[in-house]
Amino acid sequence: MRLCVMGLGYIGLPTAVMFAKHGVQVHGVDVNEKVVNMLNNKELHIEEPGLPEMLAEVIDAGQFTVSTKPEKADAFIIAVPTPVNPDGSANVDYVRSATEMILPYIEKGNLVILESTVPPKTVENVMIPILEKSGLVIGEELYISHSPERVLPGRLFEELVSNDRIVGGINEKSSELTVQLYKRFVKGTIHTTDATTAEMVKLMENTYRDINIAFANELARIAEKLNFDVWEAIELANYHPRVNIHKPGPGVGGHCIAVDPYFIIDKAPEQSKLITLARSINSNTPKTVVKTIQNIVKEIEEPKIAVLGLAFKGNIDDMRESPSLEIIEELKKAGFKLSIHDPHVKADVEGKVDTVEEAAKDADLLVILTDHSAYKDLDFAAIKKVMKSPIVYDTRNLLDQEKVEQAGLHYLKIGSKL
Repeated sequence: MRLCVMGLGYIGLPTAVMFAKHGVQVHGVDVNEKVVNMLNNKELHIEEPGLPEMLAEVIDAGQFTVSTKPEKADAFIIAVPTPVNPDGSANVDYVRSATEMILPYIEKGNLVILESTVPPKTVENVMIPILEKSGLVIGEELYISHSPERVLPGRLFEELVSNDRIVGGINEKSSELTVQLYKRFVKGTIHTTDATTAEMVKLMENTYRDINIAFANELARIAEKLNFDVWEAIELANYHPRVNIHKPGPGVGGHCIAVDPYFIIDKAPEQSKLITLARSINSNTPKTVVKTIQNIVKEIEEPKIAVLGLAFKGNIDDMRESPSLEIIEELKKAGFKLSIHDPHVKADVEGKVDTVEEAAKDADLLVILTDHSAYKDLDFAAIKKVMKSPIVYDTRNLLDQEKVEQAGLHYLKIGSKL
């Protein structure tokens, strides 16, 4: 079995490596030559537990090759980015480009699977018109399906195996071939449907979470106004067997929850009023956090802010759509002096330092923006000694308030009295 995977990012690379580990001869393609060179040297451009060892294993076994060009295969998986344009519309240019790239390599009997999260009708209106240029009869000589990824960074290999999977073929044979392929390692149930429904299912899953988080963020604003602890209130409300309120925070990040709702809005704006409002609440939350920070330090002359966390969620290096980046940018625009730390992010970011103590030195406020486990057990007594004003603002409810206050710092958190 030969498989060609287009796009070697946070989803494409682990998926390619997983197939290679399960006996498939995999060729990975990425248009970024730096990424290709790194992978061929068994070096990684992304962080994921277990990936370094598995990558080295499949390369050494000759099961996985990488280049900037596709090769002939029995099946092709497209796992490329689908960003949002500035106007909120979906950008499917990478999907279009990847589909065009594989066109010269497609043969009778091949299977093409789109894993990228896309607006509904992308398979029908974008991919099929390109693949028809192969001259093959779609659905009879060339099979096509959509099977969106549904995994969590940091637990990706575990969830690739255990999570249920959605497969939406353009016909029954396309779905059948796709199920056979994924059954090589998927132990969760594989549910089959049509391509458009599969496209919508992934968008609905993440939009549900975006709406729920918007509700939590709105509750946090209400809590700050009415003086109660939103975290305790949510915990108590969730004891109800039919209630599951998500957590508030500094905003919504990642390439899924912060992006996917726009794909629905773009296709049905008049029917997406609730989705649009939720997206507005979450996208404006970083600015609310900035206003709170400004309020906390308003009496301090030329305050310095120490920011802890660049990634959009804990224990990963992924900064895509991270609210931290917007908060940092807004604080810079407001003229604040910043020091920044993140134990997982290796990218160069202006103001980033190597240790929390270095970030906290002479700072008037320490802001927790990402719930990295490393921040839970900091030596707050040592941090207090180097800070100019010992104040902590926790946007993730990550820290033990009693422990922080025992160390002599003033503790504030989002969604409670400030």
